[in-house]
Amino acid sequence: MAPTVLELAHWSTWAVCAVVKLPQLAAVLAAGSARGVSVGSVLLELAGFLVFLRYQIYYGYPLQTYLEYPIIIAQDVILLLLILRFSGNMKQALFYAVTFWGGWYVLTLRKWIIDLAMNLCTFISAASKLAQLRCLWQTKDSGQVSALTWSMSAYTCAILIRFIIMLILNIWVTATILHYRKIKKTD
Repeated sequence: MAPTVLELAHWSTWAVCAVVKLPQLAAVLAAGSARGVSVGSVLLELAGFLVFLRYQIYYGYPLQTYLEYPIIIAQDVILLLLILRFSGNMKQALFYAVTFWGGWYVLTLRKWIIDLAMNLCTFISAASKLAQLRCLWQTKDSGQVSALTWSMSAYTCAILIRFIIMLILNIWVTATILHYRKIKKTD
């Protein structure tokens, strides 16, 4: 049963990731505006996803363990282009493209660079969420920010958090079993 539940969680997470930015893209396109969507948040999120993808490729992980990232990255790139278009800053697109392209190659110049960048991914991801919150708090307007996109992102995290919690609890139970076995042997 556990492998079936794990497989279901894997595929449902992958399916959500495959379409996670589509509601946001639709909202921006329908409004012809990216009001409320933080460009900083999208840039940080894109940076984190690119680091994660590059890390997976660098270390030769199987494609099925990171297949959703190229799809999310493509959606983020489209969203970034729409934000730049609707804000009248399309000239910045070339700067961002060159920066990300250069970063893609710098990451693997030395093993320690890719390892450090991967260790910083959680902070980069958190910073992207904080950038979006800051934008919302400053403008006091959610504009075209998609609640569906953010709730789907929350779902993908919730699946992972559940497994981390279960991992910790299983380790705790194992440690307790070993602890009491040790006490029983000494009696």
